[in-house]
Amino acid sequence: MNLAELNRVAEAMVAPGRGILAADESSATIKKRFDAIGAESTDNNRRDYRELLFRSTEAMSKYISGVILYDETIRQNAKDGTPLVKVIERAGSLPGIKVDKGPKPLPFCPNEVITEGLDGLRERLVEYRGLGAKFAKWRAVIDIGAGIPTQTCINTNAHALARYAALCQDEGIVPIVEPEVLMDGDHDIDRCYIATEWTLKRVFEQLYDQRVALEAIVLKPNMVVAGKKCGKRATVEEAAEKTLKVLKACVPAAVPGIAFLSGGQSDEEATAHLDAMNRIGGLPWKLTFSYGRALQAAPQQAWSGKAENVPAGQKAFSHRALMNSLAARGQWKADLEKKAA
Repeated sequence: MNLAELNRVAEAMVAPGRGILAADESSATIKKRFDAIGAESTDNNRRDYRELLFRSTEAMSKYISGVILYDETIRQNAKDGTPLVKVIERAGSLPGIKVDKGPKPLPFCPNEVITEGLDGLRERLVEYRGLGAKFAKWRAVIDIGAGIPTQTCINTNAHALARYAALCQDEGIVPIVEPEVLMDGDHDIDRCYIATEWTLKRVFEQLYDQRVALEAIVLKPNMVVAGKKCGKRATVEEAAEKTLKVLKACVPAAVPGIAFLSGGQSDEEATAHLDAMNRIGGLPWKLTFSYGRALQAAPQQAWSGKAENVPAGQKAFSHRALMNSLAARGQWKADLEKKAA
């Protein structure tokens, strides 16, 4: 492991005003999103859509530090034959890869899951590094509900995350460590805080036990927010304050940066929360974004599977990337959204 090089990549991933595009949707997930816009989910359509994003020159060169790819995408060529990985690199961004195999039911823990994919991971990392990947991603899923999360679920997922991170670093790849406490339930913001604190503490204990170099990871956590079905919504300021409080309690200063997932928040909500945290400031790590749907919903709608709509899709993507870049600097304002409409 070359720690200096891994740290350089991790720092580049959270460079000021830049964030990560999560374009690692599975084939099943992107089919659902294409169905919603009336586009057929073919190999060529998936490639054309992602190429639309990667060739959005302004967004990629100024606001996007890296792109998380799916196994299919890291192997694809653009329409002109250029590998998509090269398109990303030439735009000034780093290519990354999702390496987990997704969540499966956790034995003896009803309604909880464990992320699988450790078997054969070292060999896959070697291959992905050869294909150009500079970083990887592994997502652990922690749900909140009646009697959950359990200690078994949190400990098992934290251990898997740490083993994945250690393997990545051993193979010269920066790991994105993603423990996501879901916002799908009816829980309030305080219950989310408790579950997030518990999860992050266990994750960093396991990272320490597995000898992972914290200087060479990027943390991708959820924000502390109420569940979607909760009748009491927290203010943007309260969510920002509680998120920073739990991060300060759990995340060592050695971590270069924290790139939040959007977790089902609306585009503007995810941007507003990130901006509010950066306005508070005084933090040991950089705070930025690693959004999927919150960066892509608008360009997908604008594109709608039609070649003639590529410029409109790129304009929508560039706008969302700019808004989140401003939020990563604490300079976003809601009226900037209205000006672009």
